[in-house]
Amino acid sequence: MFQLIPAIDIINGQCVRLTQGDYAQKKVYSSDPLEVAKAFEGAGIQRLHVVDLDGAKAKTIINAAVLERIAKGTNLHIDFGGGVQSDEMVDLAFSAGAAQITAGSIAVRNPELVKAWFAKYGADRIILGADAQHEQIAVAGWQENSEISIYDFLADYEKAGARYVISTDVAKDGLLQGPSFPLYEKIQTKTPSLHVIASGGVASLQDLEDLRAMKLFGVIVGKAFYEGRISLEELATFAKESAC
Repeated sequence: MFQLIPAIDIINGQCVRLTQGDYAQKKVYSSDPLEVAKAFEGAGIQRLHVVDLDGAKAKTIINAAVLERIAKGTNLHIDFGGGVQSDEMVDLAFSAGAAQITAGSIAVRNPELVKAWFAKYGADRIILGADAQHEQIAVAGWQENSEISIYDFLADYEKAGARYVISTDVAKDGLLQGPSFPLYEKIQTKTPSLHVIASGGVASLQDLEDLRAMKLFGVIVGKAFYEGRISLEELATFAKESAC
């Protein structure tokens, strides 16, 4: 089963999208993220990717109340990221209704802590956020390049028991120019046990079909939906086909 995972990015409690992680390039799509989540659920979609962009900047969760509203108001399987930097924040995300959390910059800066989360919470509940710029890990909301190879980074975590990874090619994100197919192909080849979720660049239904054909675990869809490139009806049909 190929997982279709719409994204809801939150700033000031609103559903927004950034371009290439730039907070100056923000566009508000809805003042009520719960209504957006309900629309996805109504289309037969089962998963949701929620990012607390305020939290990512503050390095602590800011929009837990929004997460809780979505979790209580829907039956969606939610993975949550943004500001999850400590055991306390992981506990907060789970208690607010997240089924999984995404460990992004913290997985680069404090790998021992994140590996300890595998033992404490279960590796199935922790998704690595491995965002790449020129095949090197990008951190701090993509404002910094770590000079760490994404493949070395993931291989180390694979050995530690990681199960899931969301990977975004920063150069593609928000530009609606197509995903980074070669990046995902390399990740699959070099770390075959990881469940890879593609993120960034999706511009059309064909992109979704091409990613599904690669036998990835799933894909995150954001701007292409919000900008009307892919309709809710098309997402519903694709999700139904992918579940077969």
